[in-house]
Order: sequence, then C-alpha cells, then structure tokens
Amino acid sequence: MLRKNRLFTPGPTPLLPAAQTAMAAANIHHRTADFRALYTHVLADLKSFVGTQNDVVLMASSGSGAMEASVANLTSPGDKVLVLTAGKFGERWTELAKAYGLAAEVVGAPYGQTFALDEVRARLIPETRAVYMQATESSTGVRHDVESVARLVRESGHDTLLVIDAITGLGTTRFDVDGWGIDVIIGGSQKAVMVPPGLAYCAVSQRAWSRMETTKSPRYYFDLRKERKAGAKGESAFTPAIALVAALGAALDYIREQGSGDLAAGREALIANAELCAEMTRAGARALGLKLYASVPSNALTAIASPEGIESGAIVKAFRENFGAVVAAGQGDVMKSALFRIAHLGYYDYLDTIGIIAALEQVMARIRKVEFGSAVAAAQEAWAARMSATKANWFSHIYPIGNSL
Repeated sequence: MLRKNRLFTPGPTPLLPAAQTAMAAANIHHRTADFRALYTHVLADLKSFVGTQNDVVLMASSGSGAMEASVANLTSPGDKVLVLTAGKFGERWTELAKAYGLAAEVVGAPYGQTFALDEVRARLIPETRAVYMQATESSTGVRHDVESVARLVRESGHDTLLVIDAITGLGTTRFDVDGWGIDVIIGGSQKAVMVPPGLAYCAVSQRAWSRMETTKSPRYYFDLRKERKAGAKGESAFTPAIALVAALGAALDYIREQGSGDLAAGREALIANAELCAEMTRAGARALGLKLYASVPSNALTAIASPEGIESGAIVKAFRENFGAVVAAGQGDVMKSALFRIAHLGYYDYLDTIGIIAALEQVMARIRKVEFGSAVAAAQEAWAARMSATKANWFSHIYPIGNSL
C-alpha cells in the first residue's frame, strides 16, 4: 500500500503549496527595489497577523534566535528576571538568562501543568526587569494564561517588561497584544504560517525599544535596533533568507484570502481551524480511552499520554512505518517515552484530522482491543457540533479554510 509522508509535528509543519512556489521563484537580490517592496509588504502584514500596532522585526534564524534577542536587548548582566516554566521550552528561558549573566527567579510547574498565578504575583518585585514565558508549551501541549500574567505584570506598577514566546501560539491562540501590554511577542516561520524553518519575527513595544537604549548585554547580529532601522527602509540589517521571505509573503496572502481580503479575519479563521482540529483529535483520543497529557490543552497540538507499559517511541514508529505519518514523541528524559504529540497548527484540514485519528485507531488496535470507528465517530460528532453551533453551511467549511466543494 502507498504511504505518503505527512507531517503531524508541531514544527516543522506542512508547507503551503503557494509558499513553495514563491520560494522557487525568489530569484531576486536583497538590495533592490523588488526586494524592498516585498520586505515592506511582509513586515506590514506581520503586524496584522500578530495583531499589533507595534513595530515588527524579522530575522534569519530559528525562533530561538528571537528568544535570545529578547534577552540580549532588554537586560544587563546581573539584572533580575522572572522565568515562568513548565516544560522544555520554558526551561530555555532559564538557560538564556544564565548565559547572559542574569539573576533568574523561576516559577515552575510540573510537566503537563501550568503555573499558579498567586506564585507569579508573589515573585514580581520592583527589581524584576522582565518576565519571560511561553504562550503554549509545545513540549507538553499546555496553554498558559498569558492574559492573566500580563494583567499581573501591569498591575504590579513596576517597570517590568513581558516577553512571550508565541512561536506555536501565533495562529492558534487569540492574543490582544497591545491591549494586554505584551512588550515582545515572538513567532517562527515553521509553525502556523506554513513556511520552512529559518525565519523568526517579533513585535516590540515602545517600552521595550526605550529599554534597549540603556541595557548593557552584548549583542551584534541580534541587535533589534539594527533590524528596526533597516526595516524602516525596506531592508534587513544583514543578508536575509530571501526565498523564505517570499514564502512568508505568499503564506500571509493566503491567510488574507481566508478572511475575504482581511488579514486579521484570516488569522481568526486560521485559529478557528486549529481549534476544531484539536477538538476532533481530543474527542477521538478520549473515545479510545487515552488520556490527555496537558491539564490545559493548547490548540497548537494535542499531547497524549502513552498507555501504561507502552513507550511513546513505539507508537511514533508505528505511525511512521505503517502510514507515513510523522507524529512527535515527548522531549527530554522525563517526557521522551511518556507521551506523543499530534499537531494542528497551520496547513491541516478536516481530512488530515480524520485520517490521523483513523490511523490512531489502527495503532492502538495493536496494543489493546479497539472498536474500529469509535474515535472517528467522536471526531465527526465534534466537527458536526461546531458546524451546528456556528450555523454554518458545511459545504463552505471543508478545510483547509477557504477550500469549498
């Protein structure tokens, strides 16, 4: 039987065909009017996609590069910062703080959980220069309460900046960046915007720009002020990833189409798509008697606990070898064998979701008795309930968003 390779991982995610075409055609030089027009358009569209009036900078790096930039630009050695962590990517903030000589106070939670807001409030002190956290912890599938943390930071009255790693959050989660007072929010190209890895972007508040004028941490390539200055002229400070910028422009155009020409509406449709794929997957998993790993699940992915006595690596291998479906195991020593993850961010549709749930039935049937069709039926019911609740004409909602019969 044919096996088509399909990614169901939370990054890289499936590529948008229009983005692939744009990459192939991106035979332009970066110091020309053609590229400046493209770059200016992409930066403006990123503001709409993020949902902010703040300036956005774009860098040739993984999302971790933007994370490092938000430490290097906003702190000085010895500064006190607060890190909120409940997984491998939250721990990256702690590692970055240590690398830059910061005094990091950590509010942690067990893997699969989220942190207590009372503890966050208690650890916020006047000397806290910045709070660093995830929007969604993709190693565990948990969604953190960014809005409530932002409120605590603003109500503290301190000169504390709030930095959000939303690399898997943007395009799957609703944010009011300016209204909540998020000072830096970070995204990556290999996630919901359906482009290969290699670009990181972040929206930066005026408070954060002002902070950069007084901080002392070393920075060169990741100096956000250089990128802001160059971006105002339609250029990048250093050689850009030209083909990826072209792909990102095509992806943002596609998202705009889903909103009938309104990019913000297209972003909301993209988020709704992730929500529905997540609902369907969780319904299917529960129908098979599987437990969700995350206490507060995100829309970006579903983390499913491995059945007792079964290592997740065996499940991941069964998906790949039997169906060509690449799902993700857990990360790190604690979670590596404890869970597997199925993603929903970006270019996933109804048929993708039904297919991976049907494959999950087959994989689980090798472990224990399964009633074939039970998980698919649960997913179908979740889809039908959403369509009924929105009073939608279902012919116009066969995903990917925007495709119709």
